[in-house]
Amino acid sequence: MHARGSCPGGHPAVRLTDSSPGRPDRPGSGGRYTVVTVPPPPAARDRVLDAFERLLVDRGERAATLDAVAREAGVSKGGLIYHFPSREAMVEGLLDRMRARAAQDDALMRAAAEGVVAYFLRTSQFADTPFDRTLVAATRLRSHASAREALAAVQRQWYDAVLTAVGDRTVAQMVMLMGDGLYYNASAPDALASTGTPQYQANVDEMVSLVSELVRLRSGGPGSDSGSGGG
Repeated sequence: MHARGSCPGGHPAVRLTDSSPGRPDRPGSGGRYTVVTVPPPPAARDRVLDAFERLLVDRGERAATLDAVAREAGVSKGGLIYHFPSREAMVEGLLDRMRARAAQDDALMRAAAEGVVAYFLRTSQFADTPFDRTLVAATRLRSHASAREALAAVQRQWYDAVLTAVGDRTVAQMVMLMGDGLYYNASAPDALASTGTPQYQANVDEMVSLVSELVRLRSGGPGSDSGSGGG
């Protein structure tokens, strides 16, 4: 089963358009054509998950029924059930998406030139990225044990990366709590500093410096490298 306008395997469709006038009484008789690559429409499965996310984030779990998701996604109820036979299957599909995006985020964090701690703190704000929206949607599903377990796994993943960087469990826990505080501050109506502003950036820079200093003091070294500042 393939989406309309796409070829098997999700490849873009190719459309031939006549590029010569030809005979007036026979349109398209010129024989010269232009090949136009037509990008495939978003996969129906992804459209369903996008719609599920929007409903969860904007209206909560009770509003995200199968019928409501189908309407939001612009697919038939049968089309939705083709991809997700039950609501629980749709929940699992969303959690799989979160795990995949969390794995991408983990790779970016561990490879960040600025260091793990700096990356973690700078991204501890709601920026309306695809990963942000998936995370928020997943938090709306805390009544499901699978969602609670998946969210806890993401938290452990972040903690493990921070712990590897700083080498101190207490400091790692402190960094996690700092990230929680930054996220809360970003969502507060009277934020201490709006995200993306020079003041916010300066606050995060100072936090990263303090973490580096804490690691140095706790390790007893005169200049230990915490892996948190990126040089």
